[in-house]
Amino acid sequence: MFQARVISDYRETLSDMLLENFTKQWTEWAHKRGSGTRNQAHGSPGNLIDLYATVDVPECEGFGLSDFGIKGLRKDSLTRANFSDLSMLKYASSAAHITGKTYTSSETFTWLTEHFRTSLSQCKPDLDLMFVSGVNHVFFHGTTYSPKDDPWPGWKFYASIDMSMTNPFWKAVPSFYDYITKCQSFLQYGKPDNDFLLYLPIYDIWYEQGGRFLMFDIHKMGERAPRFIEAVQRIETAGYDVDYISDKYIGETSVKDNELLTPGGAKYKAIIVPGAKLMPEKTLRKLLELADNGATIVFLDQYPEDVPGLEELEKRREDFAPLLDKLKNNPNILFGTDYDKTLAQTGVAAETLKKDHGLSYIRRTNDNGFHYFISALTSTDTDDWIELAKNAMSVVLYNPMNGKSGKIPVRTVDNRTEVYLQLHSGESAILRTYTNEDVQYDAYKFYEPDDYTIAIDNDWDFHFIESTPQVTGTPEKVSLGSWTELSGENTKNTMGTARYSTSFFLHEQADEWLLSLGDVRESAKVRINGEEVGTLWAVPYNCYVGDYLHEGENTIEIEVTNLPANRIAEMDRQEIPWRKFKEINIVKLDYSKGTYANWQPMESGLLGPVQLIPMNNINP
Repeated sequence: MFQARVISDYRETLSDMLLENFTKQWTEWAHKRGSGTRNQAHGSPGNLIDLYATVDVPECEGFGLSDFGIKGLRKDSLTRANFSDLSMLKYASSAAHITGKTYTSSETFTWLTEHFRTSLSQCKPDLDLMFVSGVNHVFFHGTTYSPKDDPWPGWKFYASIDMSMTNPFWKAVPSFYDYITKCQSFLQYGKPDNDFLLYLPIYDIWYEQGGRFLMFDIHKMGERAPRFIEAVQRIETAGYDVDYISDKYIGETSVKDNELLTPGGAKYKAIIVPGAKLMPEKTLRKLLELADNGATIVFLDQYPEDVPGLEELEKRREDFAPLLDKLKNNPNILFGTDYDKTLAQTGVAAETLKKDHGLSYIRRTNDNGFHYFISALTSTDTDDWIELAKNAMSVVLYNPMNGKSGKIPVRTVDNRTEVYLQLHSGESAILRTYTNEDVQYDAYKFYEPDDYTIAIDNDWDFHFIESTPQVTGTPEKVSLGSWTELSGENTKNTMGTARYSTSFFLHEQADEWLLSLGDVRESAKVRINGEEVGTLWAVPYNCYVGDYLHEGENTIEIEVTNLPANRIAEMDRQEIPWRKFKEINIVKLDYSKGTYANWQPMESGLLGPVQLIPMNNINP
C-alpha cells in the first residue's frame, strides 16, 4: 500500500511536469508566434484530458478495423482489430468540448487491413465511429511524397492505407470527400450537447497499475482502465452521451440554472463518478459545492473510499471523511448500481436512437434547435418511429451520401417527439430539429419495396477501360462475378476499371426505382441512358434511379474499379523490386517485413446480383 501510494505520486508528478513544463509552454510559444498547436496526447504518461485540453486542436487516432457486423460489408482475413473504440476516441473530443475548442481532429485509417487491400467501403464505418465520438476535422494517415516519374506504386510508407492518387480507388475519392465535407459541416456547426460529464478516476489507475512508468497508449487502455471503459459502454447503451472531465476541470466548473458550465461554455446535466475508489479531498469538496449550488452529481457502483497519494495522508483523510458524510446526505447527490435506473433519476431523457434501436449518434445544439449525426453501425436495418430526447416542432433529414434533404414526419406521443426514420445497416443521416419553428421544406420521400424485383441478369457487355498490367483476351459478354475468374491474360493480377453495360426493357410503373448492385469490388460509377447517376463506394451499393429511366428500352453502364492487391502480389511473385525505403519501409500488420507473393487473387468487379426494385411512396 505504501509503495503504491509513492508510485501514484510519482506518476502524478510526471503528468504535471509534462503538462506544465512542456505542453503549456509549447502552446504559449506557438501563440506568441501567431500559430496554433495540435497534439495526439495518447501514449503519454500524463492525464490525457488535461494534456489534450492544453492544445488548440486535440487529435485522436484510429488504430485498426472495427467489426460492426454491417450487412454486405466485405470482410478480410488480414485485419487488425480496432484499439480505438468510442471510449478511447472521446478523450480528445471531451477535452475540446469542455474547453470550448472548435475542432477535434483525427489521424484516420491506421492499419484497417493489410497494405493495398483496404477499400473505401471498409473506411466508412470507422469514419462514422470517429464522427459519433466527436471528431469533426479528419486527417488521413500519413502518405509519403513520391516523384511523379517513379514507377508504380511509388514511395510507400509503412502504416497502412494509401490515400494517394496511385491507389485506383482514387476514382471514387471525390464522392468520399463529398461525404466527409457534408458531415463535417454539421459537426463543426453549433456547440456540443452531450448529456453528462464523466469523471476520469485517474488516481485509481495510477494506484492500481503495476510497474512505475505508465503510458496511456492506445493498445493498452483495456488494461489501464477496464472499469472506466465498461462504465462508458454501459452509459452509452443506456442511451446517453458523455464527455470526460478531470479533477482539474471539475475545479473550474460552475453551476448556472442547475446546469453545469465548464470553462469553455459547454453545458451538462450532471457529473457522473463511475466507481472511483480514490479521490482528492479538493475534488470531493468541489463536487459538494456544485451539488449545494443545484447541480446533480451521480455516483455509480460506489462512493470514494479514500484520498490518493502519501503526502500529509492522515490530515487529508481527516478532511475527507466529513465531506463524504455531507455528500451522502445531499439531496442533489444520486447513487446507484443500476445504470439505467439511476441515470433516469436525473430527469434527462435517454436517446432511444441508441437504447432501443442500436444506432450510434452525436448531438449538437444550435440557435434554432439541435442536430444529430446518426450512423447505423449495426447489423440491422431501421424502419420505425423513433423518440428523440429533444422535443421539436419540425425535423429535416439530410442524406450526406447523396445530398438529398427534406422534412420528415413528426408526431407527439406522451409529450415526446417521435420522428420516422429509415436507415439500412451501414447508412448514416443528419437530422436537424427546429424547436420553435415549423420550417418550410419539401417533404423527404420514404419508400417501401413492392413485392417483386426486376433482375438484370442477362449477359453484360464487358471490357477493361483501364488495366495495369493490361488485360487481353477476355470475353466480350460475361455473367456477373469476379473478373479474376474470366479467361484472358492478367485477369488475376491486374488493377483497373472494367465497364459493364447492358440494356433492359421497362414496362412497369412505380413511384421510384431503386437500383441495387449487390456485391461490388470495390467502387462503381453508374450511368443510365447516358446520364451519370453517381459513384457508389460503400454498402449498401444502392441508389434511386427513377429520374433516369423511361418506358421501353433502357441502357445501363457500370464502371467498377478494384483494389491494387492483385497487382502488388504479382509484382512480388515476379520479384520486381518496389520497396524504396530502408528504415520506414512497408511492413505487414505485425510489423514484420515480407512478401505478398502468397496472396490469392482478391475478387474484383461487379459480383451482383443487379436488381431494379420498384418502390412505393409511403406516408407514415
